[in-house]
Amino acid sequence: MTISQHLEDLRKRVFRSVIAIAIISFFILSFHLTSFMYEGIKLYYPTFSPFDNMAAQLTVSMKHHLVPSTVKLFQAAPGEAFFSQFYIAILLGIVFAMPIIIKEFVGFLAPALHRKEIQIIRNITIPSIILFTIGGLFSYFFVTPYVLAFLYTYGQSAELLTLLNIMDFITFVLQFILAFGVSFQLPLIMYALTASGLIDPKFWRNNIRYAIIAMVILGAAITPDGSGVTMWFVAGPMIVLYLIGMIVSERQAKNIGTLKS
Repeated sequence: MTISQHLEDLRKRVFRSVIAIAIISFFILSFHLTSFMYEGIKLYYPTFSPFDNMAAQLTVSMKHHLVPSTVKLFQAAPGEAFFSQFYIAILLGIVFAMPIIIKEFVGFLAPALHRKEIQIIRNITIPSIILFTIGGLFSYFFVTPYVLAFLYTYGQSAELLTLLNIMDFITFVLQFILAFGVSFQLPLIMYALTASGLIDPKFWRNNIRYAIIAMVILGAAITPDGSGVTMWFVAGPMIVLYLIGMIVSERQAKNIGTLKS
């Protein structure tokens, strides 16, 4: 293929990925999840409701779960509520469209990769989505509430009325969700680099002390306080993920050595 043919192939694959994200995001912005009981089990079905949509439902859930009663959410401009829901819909669209995005990504790189490398990428597709979801949920239920509560305490101690802009709130929460979703990919990245032969499996164990220092520094850098407590909500899971990736990489190398022998 010529360079122009590669660019045309890339354009088509990016277009298909964007269309998948757009369709899912449009669905989230257009439908409301209505609950019903079936044999004692609470189930949901979508109903058309552009204003009270799934993104709005999630915004309300985030408000009740993350914002204390002393803090008031507000929108400074008429369109801020819509754009906050739009950001939520786009994030969910990317997550749910991830199988299509990875499929198109692998399809574009396939001519330059060996069959083994293509298989490695396909093997980690589903686990990567699961880990991203776990990381996002961990941030939403455990990290973000603690960090926000810590920041709110400053205003409460000074007896101030805290007003939080909806755009700032949604951006803050989504940044943490994305950061943890991406950081939870660490074991898969380590596995892929080891399985492809780019990095020796002993590399991870030999450099574990430097990795821990880097993770602690990262945790201290992205958390807002200097207490040394909240940073472990970031550094702690990453250290555990690093250890998991190290063990998986070593077992993968050991299995390959056993098969060759």
